[in-house]
Amino acid sequence: MSTGKGKKRVKNIPVLYDQPKKKRGVWLTDTAWHSIQESAVKQKVSASEYLEELIRKYNITAG
Repeated sequence: MSTGKGKKRVKNIPVLYDQPKKKRGVWLTDTAWHSIQESAVKQKVSASEYLEELIRKYNITAG
């Protein structure tokens, strides 16, 4: 997911969603983490953005 050419990101100003992201921590196995990274590369997004999209897709209460 891209913000589009010419759109500069500004810290603490949300671009893709209605709220800014915050740093979080999760514990994952190496297998799960590598799978997330590979899937993110295929979709041309960061691992963080891939997880965000996955959660929003399968959890209707997330937005």
